[in-house]
Amino acid sequence: MKLNNNDLQSFEELPQGWAITTLGEILPLTYGKALKKETRDESGNVPVYGSSGQVGVHSNALTQKPALIVGRKGSVGEVYRSPVPCWPIDTVYFAEERDDGDLKYFEYLLKGLKLSKLDKSTAVPGLSRDDYNAVEVAIAPLDQQKRIVAEIEKQFSRLDEAVANLKRVKANLKRYKAAVLKTAVEGNLVETEAELARREGRSYETGGQLLQRILETRRIQWQGKGKYKEPAAPDTTDLPELPEGWVWATVEQLACLVEYGSSAKTKEDPNGVPVLRMGNIVEGELRFDELKFLPANHNEFPKLLLKPSDLLFNRTNSPELVGKTAVYAGSPKVCSFASYLIRVRLVDGAVSNLLAAYINSSHGRNWVKSVVTQQVGQANVNGTKLQALSVPLPPETEQHRIVAEVDRRLSLLRETEAQVDADLQRAERLRQSILSKAFSA
Repeated sequence: MKLNNNDLQSFEELPQGWAITTLGEILPLTYGKALKKETRDESGNVPVYGSSGQVGVHSNALTQKPALIVGRKGSVGEVYRSPVPCWPIDTVYFAEERDDGDLKYFEYLLKGLKLSKLDKSTAVPGLSRDDYNAVEVAIAPLDQQKRIVAEIEKQFSRLDEAVANLKRVKANLKRYKAAVLKTAVEGNLVETEAELARREGRSYETGGQLLQRILETRRIQWQGKGKYKEPAAPDTTDLPELPEGWVWATVEQLACLVEYGSSAKTKEDPNGVPVLRMGNIVEGELRFDELKFLPANHNEFPKLLLKPSDLLFNRTNSPELVGKTAVYAGSPKVCSFASYLIRVRLVDGAVSNLLAAYINSSHGRNWVKSVVTQQVGQANVNGTKLQALSVPLPPETEQHRIVAEVDRRLSLLRETEAQVDADLQRAERLRQSILSKAFSA
């Protein structure tokens, strides 16, 4: 694969002193050499590079000089510069510094060329040295190389500062979201029903009264086998004091249904019923861009079809992902869920979005850490533990006000986050534009 008049440069007219050559002629690549982790001398200070960057240290260097490292397998075409002699392993190529060229100049040139476009593999990504060698480039004289590098670094320094500021904004947005959820479930986000009722001179249904109403409804609607068993009340010994009018309740007390999803093998056929999986829960929301499907006549339907306001709890994954929770809002209209998720359906009067906010808050995350177990290399929180979770229950009208205010604030947060992401993408395009202008022949 040859890039004539490559994506970075056009060769119609060359400035004085510039020359057209190929990468194979001006910057030939050498294969790295295998160096397994267990054979490395970790007390050394020689950087070891793989296709994803520095992967460790060793006591000996493979190169004699500073070098460029180019990803051969895995992260194909990624370019790194080692300012000191190093050890490139067998997943990369390398090119050592030479007296007639500026190493930083060639680093920026290769990054601008986007060598990943040369990957022709269908299974394991790979960069062919023959394809690399054939790429034509226009090269500036050494003195101009140094001036070009100086200008690139000046522009990149400004860009890096802007990107760092954007990333700080993203981190602050994440902290703000955590603060909103924490404040909401502690009763400090909106005026409590007790305060409103007192100011308006009226009575109201407390959380305790609501809980009794929920338990009565749960008892009446129960359709299980055998004699109905009252769910255990929460142990409030070590629980913090709640706002006036709130009460502690367990998930079991509030739920009329707690069950695992389907373990049936799903398919890519979009004519079937979409099945939500743990990967569809992202930052407390359901994402529908990567769906799997079951046939519409699957034998577990309609029992395992979701209803609006069903809460989905991710019961097993890596420790940081266990417990991620979202609420199904009714779209897609017909939808099911997979076995790694637990569906919780609450009795009328308990608002599932508030329960989700609690589980996704720092309080819920701390609870997950306290009850999680390790099974076959994965963390797990089962349905029994989920039902035993103690959660705050405000009066019903207050629950709805809290959820509405959380939605309002997080909606503004999502808009800001989308703008930040767009600005970060623009920054990356600007970085490529700077390289394009720098290497325009």
